Amino acid sequence: MLGVAACGGESQPPWTGALPSDPGGLAAHLTAADRAWRQGTSSWTAGAGIPRGQLPAKLSQPSGYVERVVNRLSQRPALALATIRLLPPRLGAETRQLTAARRDEHRLSAGWPGGGIPASSPAPLPDLLPSYREAERRFGVNWRVLAAINLVESSFGRATGNSVAGARGPMQFIPSTWRRYGRGGNVYDPHDAILGAANFLHQAGAPENYGTALYAYNPSRLYVDAVLRYARLIGRDHDSFYLLYSWEP
Repeated sequence: MLGVAACGGESQPPWTGALPSDPGGLAAHLTAADRAWRQGTSSWTAGAGIPRGQLPAKLSQPSGYVERVVNRLSQRPALALATIRLLPPRLGAETRQLTAARRDEHRLSAGWPGGGIPASSPAPLPDLLPSYREAERRFGVNWRVLAAINLVESSFGRATGNSVAGARGPMQFIPSTWRRYGRGGNVYDPHDAILGAANFLHQAGAPENYGTALYAYNPSRLYVDAVLRYARLIGRDHDSFYLLYSWEP
């Protein structure tokens, strides 16, 4: 196994290297990667309020490794179960949620046409975080739910193409729905799209019933489950928002 600081080695594993194939190796490397991205997040956000600038490599590299592990585990349930059993309790619980949410996303996208997804940089955090908070104040929709939708729909604006149904923008509205809930804004603008989503969810039953509101937003139980899992994770561990923000579509 590669040398891992969290397991007594002298160096972190190479985050671009091949994933271990055994539960023990995956658990050891995931523990090290979790420690590393949290340290990167702490230094990036320290005293900054809302961090600015590009994601630092000391955050994005280990968090990308976590994403690769979660993707692997989401596709191999037996391996996931064996690996999660070996993780520290907090990390095990979070990995279980991430794996289940990512499995939902894979199942949701099964059967979609293949091909590359047009990609860009994510919307800047100084734009996103105040927009989530403003939407929560105005419409009563929890900002973590809005962030989770933003993640699932477009990876915080990284995925720039239209859906197979013609939905567009970072919160993925079809034109007719946007005309009703977008309040005259620009569907491609993160601030306008987030407020439009909050408006839609509020009128569909949130915050009293997020399950019903989310199903109206996207009529799939897989979608509802994935969004709520991500939202609950961010609610329990605010730093996990930065982990998810760093993930690629």
